[in-house]
Amino acid sequence: MNTTQLEGKWKQVKATFKQKYGKLTDDDLTYTEGKFDEMIGKLQEKTGKKKEEIEKEIQEL
Repeated sequence: MNTTQLEGKWKQVKATFKQKYGKLTDDDLTYTEGKFDEMIGKLQEKTGKKKEEIEKEIQEL
């Protein structure tokens, strides 16, 4: 998924992840251009999922 696609659907992704993973905060889900990997790392810590699993879940939304 490229940056433009991610930015375009990030509000939807953010809402879905907050509902699915109640322990995620707005700070965990803050997307900053160029810091996608950092955000994925935070999501990995909070959810216990692998990077590939998180990226796949984002793409499927």
